[in-house]
Amino acid sequence: MIAVEIPREAGTIHVEIRGEGPLVLCVPGMGETHAAFRHLVPGLVAAGFRVASMDLRGHGASSTTFDSYDDLAAAGDALAVLEGIGADRAALVGSSMGAAAAVLAAFRAPGLVSHLVLIGPFVRDRGSALTRTVTRLGLVLALAGPWGRSVWRRYYPSLFGQCVPADHQEHVERSLSLLDDPDRWRAFRRTTGTSHAPAEEALPGVHAPTLVVMGSRDPDFPDPGAEARWVAGALGGDVVMVPGAGHYPMGEEPDVVLGAVLPFLESSRQEGDQRG
Repeated sequence: MIAVEIPREAGTIHVEIRGEGPLVLCVPGMGETHAAFRHLVPGLVAAGFRVASMDLRGHGASSTTFDSYDDLAAAGDALAVLEGIGADRAALVGSSMGAAAAVLAAFRAPGLVSHLVLIGPFVRDRGSALTRTVTRLGLVLALAGPWGRSVWRRYYPSLFGQCVPADHQEHVERSLSLLDDPDRWRAFRRTTGTSHAPAEEALPGVHAPTLVVMGSRDPDFPDPGAEARWVAGALGGDVVMVPGAGHYPMGEEPDVVLGAVLPFLESSRQEGDQRG
């Protein structure tokens, strides 16, 4: 494993790189770190891919000194990571908010992004303008003050489905303990206020082959299947539903997810061979 710190305008983005071959960049969601992909990465590496997993701004080992923590910033960071590690083409795997970042990166640099795998994707703000405002304000208030960490500590575990790996509790506690740091908590709270409208606006201009992976019990969506089909339809992509999984199927049912992702990414490898 190689750890790299990618310099940005007000801090650094932490990246861990494993393997050799066509590049896959994994972008986690809010409240998670590169460890969200810990069960997916070994399978990708074993299949002959070079895998880079990054931490979002204010998360994990990335800096907490930034002025913005939204989807647009995360997309810029993802592109900076690709540039910083010398990539000329890469597949992006984005989870939750990381999916919005992946979409925006593909929109900004279509020649750089070969494929998109969007897991539990937030790529739009659902509901009316009033509903969105009320929801966002409610989240801000729920996480404000001394009770905020307790609210997140109760909510975060509920995002997982019915089947979890042996190291699940350790991962949950590690993720939560990182947010005990005041600077990380401040950055996390700012991240929760992001709008996914820019990603939705970018969808018509994204033409990378896309695979949408959604847990059938993802509690972040009223109808996970309907949301997956909407996203896939907007991007001309395909859908894989993971029965019983929640918001992080790559960390709950990694074998199922890997079984769907590897054949999809194989075309990326073939494309690279043809270009070579």
